[in-house]
Amino acid sequence: MIRASRGASRRGWALQAARGLLAVLPLMAPLLASALLTTPSRVAAQSAPIEDLAHFPRTRVEVHSSGKSAETHTFDMWVANTPARSEQGLMFVTEIPAGQGMIFPVDPPHVMTMWMKNCPSSMDMVFVSTKGRISKIIARAKPESEDTLSSDNVVGAVLEIGPGEAERLHLQVGDAVSWSLSK
Repeated sequence: MIRASRGASRRGWALQAARGLLAVLPLMAPLLASALLTTPSRVAAQSAPIEDLAHFPRTRVEVHSSGKSAETHTFDMWVANTPARSEQGLMFVTEIPAGQGMIFPVDPPHVMTMWMKNCPSSMDMVFVSTKGRISKIIARAKPESEDTLSSDNVVGAVLEIGPGEAERLHLQVGDAVSWSLSK
């Protein structure tokens, strides 16, 4: 009986393992493709180059408070009107001045999930229903957090404003929100 040397035995094992992998690869390809297509976009972090916010379109957003003061609060907002701009959001912004922020139009409307990765500043997230009313407020979202922050319900837009601004202005669920976006 002839015995293979130790090196030959290892090479044989490696060759068998490679053949086995090649045999199952066609079976795994659809699973891998499916996993990549269904993975939430937020997992990729910022894949496109960062765009200067000066290039984002802007709009005026009004929140009509339904509380005892019945005031209208006006915000000057950047518009995240493309997938790349939505992905970027307010990443790397260190301060959101009072009366400013970003609006994320959600078209088609759906349950929106967000996170705070690469956001060094806290902020308030205001979720707006498809009927133009505040449906949820997340106050002072934790900077740099990768926790998922959800609208819990279908929304037509999300507003990101300075930390504590929703409380300072007495914004509440049910307040009417209006804006105009040029297409």
